Amino acid sequence: MVQSVELLLDAALEDEVRREWTLLADAALPSQARHRGASNRPHATLAVADALTPEAEQGLLDLAPPAGLEVRLGGWLLFGRRTFVLCRTVVPSAGLLALQHEVADLVASGEHVRDNGLPDRWTPHVTLARHLTGAQVDAALASLAERPRDLAGKASGLRRWDGDERREWPVATGS
Repeated sequence: MVQSVELLLDAALEDEVRREWTLLADAALPSQARHRGASNRPHATLAVADALTPEAEQGLLDLAPPAGLEVRLGGWLLFGRRTFVLCRTVVPSAGLLALQHEVADLVASGEHVRDNGLPDRWTPHVTLARHLTGAQVDAALASLAERPRDLAGKASGLRRWDGDERREWPVATGS
């Protein structure tokens, strides 16, 4: 069961991440480009729980829209032990951290809140590829070697992702 709140990127920054997905796929490596679901798009997950309360859902709708918030992607980051997840770091700014704290506070009332979404344990990132082997990590980094070290853009909004029903919808509409 996965219920998440995700920061979406503006079109230009999303295109830059998709270029990296394509470079990995073109190198015959795991890549988010291989995920063909309609909801698959670059994002940074702000908080995750098994279930959210109705109050949290309403609170998310009432948040001020984050469109225009500066978002900077930095270097590459790996998660994992046996297989790896390759990501771009999202460089934390005061505005981004404040937004993540707000979202995490709302999600905190839910069931089985994931520790990695707690404000002092959150590692902001955008996923490029999952299930890489150690050898594939080397190849993936080589395929991305010519890419800019930093990418800058803005947030375009927030969405809720319901992993159980495999659907998404906008939040932080300021309603």
